Amino acid sequence: MDARAHWESIYQRRQPDEVSWFQREATLSLRLIRENTSTSERVLDVGGGASTLVDGLMASGYRSVSVLDLSQSALDRARSRMGPEAPKVKWIHADILVVELPRHSVDVWHDRAVFHFLVEAESRERYISQVKRTIRPHGLVLMATFADDGPTQCSGLPVQRYSPEQLHSALGAEFVLVSSHYELHVTPQGATQSFVYCVCRHEPASSDRSVARVTT
Repeated sequence: MDARAHWESIYQRRQPDEVSWFQREATLSLRLIRENTSTSERVLDVGGGASTLVDGLMASGYRSVSVLDLSQSALDRARSRMGPEAPKVKWIHADILVVELPRHSVDVWHDRAVFHFLVEAESRERYISQVKRTIRPHGLVLMATFADDGPTQCSGLPVQRYSPEQLHSALGAEFVLVSSHYELHVTPQGATQSFVYCVCRHEPASSDRSVARVTT
């Protein structure tokens, strides 16, 4: 089963609040975006699917929000949930590794729990190339993956775990680390999963890879 079919199957068989990564409110992602950006900036939620982050962004005044996902079923669920607000969002059914997004068309790139599924180096390289091409210079990149003490699998697939330093290093020297954060996520089934979040600025001319601050 290819990746698109896998995730379609997940969302066709389960309700959004039954998957392990479900958050009733995307509290930490929303807070970090609001603290580091303005509501006029263009936000892309990569792998956003049925996530409620888009609801929080729209409620906070962001008006240029795009949600990209491999699963049309996940996007349809989010669109249905948002009702009359849904047409204000750009919904993109695509694979982030191959989709052609306009160059420098995004001010804020958000990804919670996509990058850690890229266990092959070639896939990670293609992903980072997409980030570099799509995010504007000085734009914000907010990445969240399983932490180095997090799960080794999710939804039947292997994952790559990261410390803040490893996740920042994976992004590369063009990304300056603003802050990193840990989150203990409680799944709908009551299990706990450790996540790490890195907030970075895209600075193509910079080689400063130092950690500005690490918080929880």
